[in-house]
Amino acid sequence: MLGLESSCDDTAAAVLRRAPDGSVSVLAETVLGQNDAHAPFGGVVPEIAARAHAEHMDRLARQVLDEAGLKVGDLDGVAATAGPGLIGGVMAALMTAKGIALGAGKPLIAVNHLEGHALSPRLTQDLAFPYLLLLVSGGHTQLVLVEGVGAMTRLGSTIDDAAGEAFDKTAKVMGLGFPGGPEVERFAALSTAPDRFALPRMLARDKSCNFSFAGLKTAARRAWDDLDAPTDADRADLAAGVQAAIARHLAERAGRAMGQVAGRLGERKVLVIAGGVAANTAVREALREAAVAHGYERLAPPLKYCTDNAAMIALAGAERLALGLTDRLDAPARARWPLDQHAADADPASGAGRKGPKA
Repeated sequence: MLGLESSCDDTAAAVLRRAPDGSVSVLAETVLGQNDAHAPFGGVVPEIAARAHAEHMDRLARQVLDEAGLKVGDLDGVAATAGPGLIGGVMAALMTAKGIALGAGKPLIAVNHLEGHALSPRLTQDLAFPYLLLLVSGGHTQLVLVEGVGAMTRLGSTIDDAAGEAFDKTAKVMGLGFPGGPEVERFAALSTAPDRFALPRMLARDKSCNFSFAGLKTAARRAWDDLDAPTDADRADLAAGVQAAIARHLAERAGRAMGQVAGRLGERKVLVIAGGVAANTAVREALREAAVAHGYERLAPPLKYCTDNAAMIALAGAERLALGLTDRLDAPARARWPLDQHAADADPASGAGRKGPKA
């Protein structure tokens, strides 16, 4: 399976082989980041990202096929992220995959990027369904019960911003650079007073599994603006406070979800954390402690598979192809594509984006 990914600011391609017993091996993979292009703006610029994807996607597809020693005709299928994500970026991978599939007469598998993250632990570990997933990244924060390929139930979602956005926007306010998450973690490690700033405990009275990070972003900005001449020590203390608040909130909500679904998971109870924020050490530790407290095993993909990559897209494509699930060549690119459409329709988690409501 050839997998292509371009939903945000990483252009990626991979070739993966899935054996009849379900075991997988990644034959070749590459990820081309765009940090230098977006750094001057303190965040991802959709137009810049889309152009970069369009310029490099076909080259990366050829590169991984060459590294795997394969020709297009050797493939069983072509998988690509079809959403959710920045629509200009999503189109780059999807249109490239459509061209290859059409030209070579191979099946197309249009993959939900979030399902790629949901299945990513299965790239390197023997993990059977069902399991509980915390998907936490720059664009998504969700708790999902993963019962199988295409069978996922949303337990909770952010009602405004994602955890990764809180990291990035806090870093931008303090001038730490882009991407912000790793910089916040680096400065937090230098803090001598991590409890110095009064930051809110999000959704303290809410009993659901939903998340909220907008209030934390606002509080962090106000705390920063109240400083007359901020120093690196101030940056370190605020970074530590924000990081601790995010980790605590994620652990509290994950703990609530673990209690809710324990009876549906069988003997092996597993909490999987995936997405870019899963690379944060404080977040991983807080979730490990929460998992132990609830009698769960905490699993996370290797760091390179926590962030956006094409191996997870190839895996999702291979898993779907094995079940006979393929897509037509008119499969649409989607800016928004919930994992659990029923939950999204019945109880949408909405926020007020700059261009209007988002759900």
